[in-house]
Amino acid sequence: MSYEITEIAEGKIIELVLSGKLTGEAYEQFVPVVDAQIERWGKVRMMVVLTDFHGWDAAALWADTKFAMKHFSDIERLALVGESKWEAGMATFCKPFTKAAVKYFDLANIEDARAWIQET
Repeated sequence: MSYEITEIAEGKIIELVLSGKLTGEAYEQFVPVVDAQIERWGKVRMMVVLTDFHGWDAAALWADTKFAMKHFSDIERLALVGESKWEAGMATFCKPFTKAAVKYFDLANIEDARAWIQET
């Protein structure tokens, strides 16, 4: 599992690139960064880019559920960028767990995702 987190617009927009299988340990490392930006800005926008993504382990799935419950209203927009049909389905699956506007983009359209996440 690897991840890379980039803060855009002084951290009001967070781009998170995930590859491999997401683990609970990875959540322990990047969630505090997201928490800090939410505390600073009140609301943030997130773009999650999935490359060669293989899902979650049990600890990561639980951490993801807790994160969604804690930040139900704290994310304005959530762009999911991926490479496969099941990843596109994640956008639909996420909607009941957040008040954010959620949209899926194919990896080939990553610049469209970046434009959408930054729209006013």
